[in-house]
Amino acid sequence: MGRKVTIASATLNQWALDFEGNLDRILQSIMDAKEMGATFRTGPELEICGYNCQDHFYESDTYLHSWEVLAELLSAPLCKDMLIDVGIPVMHKNAAYNCRLVFLNKSILLIRPKKVLAGEGNYREHRWFSTWKKDRVTEDFYLPRMISAITGQKTVPFGDAVISTLDTCIGFEICEELWCSASQHIPLSLDGVEIICNGSGSHTQLRKNYILTDLVKNATMKCGGCYVFSNLRGCDGERVYFDGTSSITLNGAIISRTKQFALDEVEVITATIDLEDIRCYRNSKRSLADLASGSQSYPRIAVDFSLSQDFDAILPTAHPISFTTLTPEEEIVQGPACWLWDYLRRSGQGGFFLPLSGGIDSSSTATIVHSMCRMIVDNIQRIGDPKVLADVRRITADAEYTPKSAQELCNRILVTCYMGTENSSHETKNRANSLAAAIGSYHQKIVIDKAVSACLEIFSVITGLFPKFAANGGCARQNMALQNIQARVRMVLSYLFAQLVLWARGRPGGLLVLGSANVDEALRGYMTKYDCSSADINPIGGISKTDLRKFILYAKDKFNIPILGDIYYAVPTAELEPLAQGQIAQTDEQDMGMTYSELSQFGKLRKIDNCGPFSMYCKLVQTWSDTCTPKQVSDKVKHFFRCYAINRHKMTVLTPSYHAECYSPDDNRFDLRPFLYRANWSWQFRAIDKQLDYLNSVKRSASSSSNLTKKSSSNSKIRTGVTV
Repeated sequence: MGRKVTIASATLNQWALDFEGNLDRILQSIMDAKEMGATFRTGPELEICGYNCQDHFYESDTYLHSWEVLAELLSAPLCKDMLIDVGIPVMHKNAAYNCRLVFLNKSILLIRPKKVLAGEGNYREHRWFSTWKKDRVTEDFYLPRMISAITGQKTVPFGDAVISTLDTCIGFEICEELWCSASQHIPLSLDGVEIICNGSGSHTQLRKNYILTDLVKNATMKCGGCYVFSNLRGCDGERVYFDGTSSITLNGAIISRTKQFALDEVEVITATIDLEDIRCYRNSKRSLADLASGSQSYPRIAVDFSLSQDFDAILPTAHPISFTTLTPEEEIVQGPACWLWDYLRRSGQGGFFLPLSGGIDSSSTATIVHSMCRMIVDNIQRIGDPKVLADVRRITADAEYTPKSAQELCNRILVTCYMGTENSSHETKNRANSLAAAIGSYHQKIVIDKAVSACLEIFSVITGLFPKFAANGGCARQNMALQNIQARVRMVLSYLFAQLVLWARGRPGGLLVLGSANVDEALRGYMTKYDCSSADINPIGGISKTDLRKFILYAKDKFNIPILGDIYYAVPTAELEPLAQGQIAQTDEQDMGMTYSELSQFGKLRKIDNCGPFSMYCKLVQTWSDTCTPKQVSDKVKHFFRCYAINRHKMTVLTPSYHAECYSPDDNRFDLRPFLYRANWSWQFRAIDKQLDYLNSVKRSASSSSNLTKKSSSNSKIRTGVTV
């Protein structure tokens, strides 16, 4: 009857410039789609070369190797009798474009370039690609000779067009085109396009996933149709993690959807839809039908192929599914764990080394590694994924090893170390020991006082002076230097142990050093430059302290680790100053001069709302009016910006971190701002002072008017003989 079609959307864990691996995963997705009965397959953005090739897009090799991969796909018998849509970079008339390429039976039907590029936050697509500005226009694209030899074509259409099969019409959006204010799915739908595909490279961010869900539902709720969204998954070589939430939506309802986070390198979903459901839905919306009658047409690429099959009458159609969006705590449990796994297995290292202090930050990092181990063991035991097992055996250098529990695996790939000094408390040491025992890490306890003393002895021999802590009569500079040397010695020892611990355990390879500074401390600069926050990678560097605390409580119950409750209630402290009668005398919030809650507010206003000092003051003076006077708000804002300015240079060496929070101060990718500031912000702070004076004068005037009104009212009552 030509009514029912089965469509496949592929989620792939691609790797930038891994042309061989990317080809294998694309072929695997095509095979899976065929086995599931699909006649059309779409995949994620730039899946052939990998999304984050970045400045490699300036290299002709990237385009050459992408065409070579396409040649393999065109020639593969597996691809016969299936309409296939892949993501590939293409150079047309000496300009580079981010494209979708559609082919069928060794014939290229269309190369569709991206019309709206992503250029904010983590994205720099304008740096490498041009936008296609010719709406509903195609041009001849001259194929490379290696491709012409396979297809027999010299030119193919390049531009803004749709594919017209014998039974339906297929159009395209590419990632950002769904998010922008002039989405293509509206005019495509009005022109009778029934299936719209979106190959995407959308990264994960806390509390973002529901937005993507709403977008794909709304894309077909107003106009009807089938929206096929295909997203990348994994860490392809950058700080971001693509969460892989691919979906198929019909007339405003999601009918198939992949997992948000998973270790699977290839996940294919399919849905069988009845094309008549689209046509009836659209025809019933009379305003839509009326608009469609006057819509401008797209060039149609006609193809003698039908997505439906002769036996489609017996095919069951897909129905709306129910699913729950992960909470931020669940996203932290799964997202950074998957990111760590991708980085570990692709880096060629043998595991991780983590300085474990017993505080929330390092404990969160350790718990995330434990979560990764749980996901790996579950994948091996429940799914039996041979690729995951092979990676585990390669990482552990044991060809016969099969992990029996997360704790056992954690012992092999995570080394934790409590680096104590005379300033460390028994409480933090005990918490670190208890957590290491609970998650199963290979734990060590060392005292670094001799190493610290040796460094100070060198200084003393040269200068004849010996610095003191403030508690012992030293000045602020001495106090800070004594704290920093402890932190930096920990970094040096971390790398020493990371390089040699596996050697000491009789295993080859080295370990990746994990950092554990959160996004709020980076924003404030509350860290020592080149201390143990300077690591190879940091799974919590983009997560706020507030979210980490919630995560710790969630993980306590989720993984049945009671010690996390004690860690949650412990006061955050760096433990770099002398104890007072055996008790902690130093706390993070006291040192910073602001709370973590205030830091989060500062961060969001600075980055998300794009506030400078004056704008931030004007907003916070209202927001905090119940708890702070205008003068107190002024002092807090000025203190934050002073600290931000003098510490901004630390962001240039910030450890590459899992991106999770939209107010990240990561200078390397996300937050492109100067690292040398005028720390007194003289002009900006004067503007705050003027505003403060104005608010105070208004308050005095209002108070004076109120007193006059009261006095007048009192005199009136006396004159009328009323007793006051």
